[in-house]
Amino acid sequence: MEIINTIGRRKTSVARLYMQSGKGAITVNTKDVKEYFPTEILQAIVNQPFATTKTEGSFDLKVNVDGGGVAGQAEAVRLAISRALCELDPEHRPALKAEGFLTRDPRMVERKKYGRRKARRAFQFSKR
Repeated sequence: MEIINTIGRRKTSVARLYMQSGKGAITVNTKDVKEYFPTEILQAIVNQPFATTKTEGSFDLKVNVDGGGVAGQAEAVRLAISRALCELDPEHRPALKAEGFLTRDPRMVERKKYGRRKARRAFQFSKR
């Protein structure tokens, strides 16, 4: 099996994934996945596509992720893994699509406007 290259995005996070057959080693930014994503919830988010398609421990992943926070990065990695599994075997697509793992979440932070404190929050009004 050759190396499959996919990309996943969430908020401002971008995850570039390189997947090949192996023993299930997941490396994120040259660190082990358990070291990079220390909480159980984030590790579960990353492993959800494998659990859905019942392919745990059959691929080695090398992921470069940049931007955003840890939750956005974990969801970007999840999207990249889902896309790679679909590219590998099109039969995985219906299960992953039903779980919503192939949908790129378009929600982004609204930009700050001039004359305001934040995107929508106005400065405090003083009548006197």
